[in-house]
This record gives sequence, C-alpha cells and structure tokens, in this order.
Amino acid sequence: MAERRFPRLVRESVLPSSCIRELTMADVAFVVTTIAVFALVALIAKGVAKL
Repeated sequence: MAERRFPRLVRESVLPSSCIRELTMADVAFVVTTIAVFALVALIAKGVAKL
C-alpha cells in the first residue's frame, strides 16, 4: 500500500513550534489567572461571611 501523505495545504498550515509554545504559555497564564481570581473571590467571601 502506498504511503498516504497530507496535502501540501495542510502541511503548510501547521503552526511552527515557537507559535505553539506561545499559545501553550498563554493557556497556562489564563488558567493560573483564573485560579487566582477564584481564590481571591473565595477569600473575600470568607471575610464577608465573618462580618
């Protein structure tokens, strides 16, 4: 059976590794920021509950 290859358009549209790394870091930063915001809201809620 002949080896199947991706069409040229698909091969050329794949992101370079540096771009993928930047997107991964952006995802990590988003997750860390989201967790920090939820932690801050939880601390504020806990403080308000003590009032």
